[in-house]
Amino acid sequence: MTIELVKPALEHLPSYVDALQRGWSPDNVQPEVTAREHLAAIAADPLAFIESLDDPEAKGPALTLPDGTTVPRLPGYRRFIWDGEVAGSIGFRWQEGTSALPSHVLGHIGYAIVPWKRGHGYATRALALMLDEARARGLDYVEITAQPDNVASHKVILANGGMLLERFLEDAAYGGAESLRFRVDL
Repeated sequence: MTIELVKPALEHLPSYVDALQRGWSPDNVQPEVTAREHLAAIAADPLAFIESLDDPEAKGPALTLPDGTTVPRLPGYRRFIWDGEVAGSIGFRWQEGTSALPSHVLGHIGYAIVPWKRGHGYATRALALMLDEARARGLDYVEITAQPDNVASHKVILANGGMLLERFLEDAAYGGAESLRFRVDL
């Protein structure tokens, strides 16, 4: 089976909608909220939704964090993890001219695999592919965070050359929960 990252397009939306309707979310911070918002946005204007997932010049509107704080958008994009249907999604964001991120950004890369395809290497392969894209952007490293009890994600990051940097408290905007920060040198 081939696992690839695809730029979201209209032909992928039926599979993406199906995953959302089955209870999956691309967001692990506010999963239910994000799933509802994505379904509503797709219903309102499918093309605008697709276009919103690809913003390498940070032209989109400011972002509202879970605590209501508004912050400038970073350049970034989301790709669907694809095996003939949506198996998950992976996002990449960065700051121009530096590998560092603002304190309110939990990491360069975030991913989520649909529950019915977990445990089959999808996240490991998707992260490897996204690391290639980060290298192409000239980053020296990427940081990825994971909850302390998310052992599966720790394994994915470590399999891609990640090293545990620290145990920390997330920014108050995200509730201040304990998290782990990993770094993958590029």
